[in-house]
Amino acid sequence: MPTGKIENNPGTPAYIAVDFGGGSGRVIAGIIDGDKALRLVEVHRFTNRQVRCGGRLYWDFLSLYAEMVEGLRKAVASGLRIRSVGIDTWGVDFGLIDAAGNLLGNPVCYRDEAVDGLPEEFFAMHSRQEHYAVNGTQVMAINTMFRLMALRRDSPDMLAAARHLLFMPDLFSYFLTGRPDNEYTIASTSELLDARTRDWDYKLIDELGLPRAIFGKIVMPGTSRGFLRDDVAKSIGVDYSVEVIAVGSHDTASAVFATARSGADGSVAWLSSGTWSLLGIDLPQPILTEEARVAGFTNEGGVGRRIRFLQNITGLWMLQRLMAAWSENGTGVDIVELIKEAEAADIDSVVDVDDPVFASAMNMDEVLAGYCRRNGLRVPATRGEAARVVIMSLAQRYARGIRQLNALLDTPVTKLRIMGGGSRNKLLNRLTAEAAGIEVEAADVEATAIGNILVQAIADGAVSSRDDITAVTM
Repeated sequence: MPTGKIENNPGTPAYIAVDFGGGSGRVIAGIIDGDKALRLVEVHRFTNRQVRCGGRLYWDFLSLYAEMVEGLRKAVASGLRIRSVGIDTWGVDFGLIDAAGNLLGNPVCYRDEAVDGLPEEFFAMHSRQEHYAVNGTQVMAINTMFRLMALRRDSPDMLAAARHLLFMPDLFSYFLTGRPDNEYTIASTSELLDARTRDWDYKLIDELGLPRAIFGKIVMPGTSRGFLRDDVAKSIGVDYSVEVIAVGSHDTASAVFATARSGADGSVAWLSSGTWSLLGIDLPQPILTEEARVAGFTNEGGVGRRIRFLQNITGLWMLQRLMAAWSENGTGVDIVELIKEAEAADIDSVVDVDDPVFASAMNMDEVLAGYCRRNGLRVPATRGEAARVVIMSLAQRYARGIRQLNALLDTPVTKLRIMGGGSRNKLLNRLTAEAAGIEVEAADVEATAIGNILVQAIADGAVSSRDDITAVTM
């Protein structure tokens, strides 16, 4: 998104969306004018990275926190009067806070290998069917439940010292306000919630030997998380109270809120296309059947106590890692040129994008070639061919997900709205439409920021629903 211009109008009211992604983060201001048009202005952009240290893979939380505060400072310096702040991030990862309010180490990244084998260990003693009937979660080793199992096994003293478990957006909010709580949509990525009650599954927590006390109050999007601490307010240059609002703090929850419009029927599915692909539909209640479990669907929280019924699919991660590998060996290319090369390529190899071999591959070009050789597929020989294999494989996987959705819904899916950075990939959109046989529509690329800001504006009384917004500009 191009950086917008803020007119020299000190005190312009704005809602601030802090949006952390796996590779970058942004601080975006949302300004609502008199006719309910929403204007987005990118105030600050920064990189995010994982850091391997001592055999573990971490997020650099302190750096990310400093970038967030810098973005808030820039917003104030530009002449905005902050009405509130909302924070969204990726799912599952967390930090622990001790009794003195200190962070017990940098949060571990979900791609860290310590969780390998733990799902198999858990389900050697638990029924997959009974577990899903309560939690409704697609079993993935990256889920918070398995990370906590690894922590209990490897670092029991750290877990014993913890007083609060805070997911990434909860953690950022805590250091802004001092209030520890857990927002619903992000907590629902943990595999530790009861999907029906929207609260912690304490029976499961007890069975895992985890301390109940670290699991905080579940708060819904639109709830106040408190006001900026005095020291934070001073550091960004404000002399008034700034409220932090719980938004759909799992980034996909915010994007879905902006995309799954009011009044839309069950025939419209959505796809969040980024490092991960999340394919699903917005529902009032979870689907906890055995058929849903076998098909790999998860029931995650949505704004308004709704359910995001979805599949987690490896997404543009594969393309991102290919580009990183080419950059490192001196044959780098930008995404626009790469898509042109993929469009011109003539190769029909299709890989299973969900195969674990791709999940943490650093040398993706070598891993992709090896997969193709082992499975008797033509090995891509050029950048364009490699990109086309990935894009075509994603399209085929999305089509299969649509078919699986249709088997569980009363109304078949007739349209797919693609949101996020991947919505700009016209080749992927076209191949998906062809493979699924449905209409594919590119939603607003800034759906996450829009949904974040809309929840804040509704909580503030500036609008009554997302449908009140007449237009979005940048």
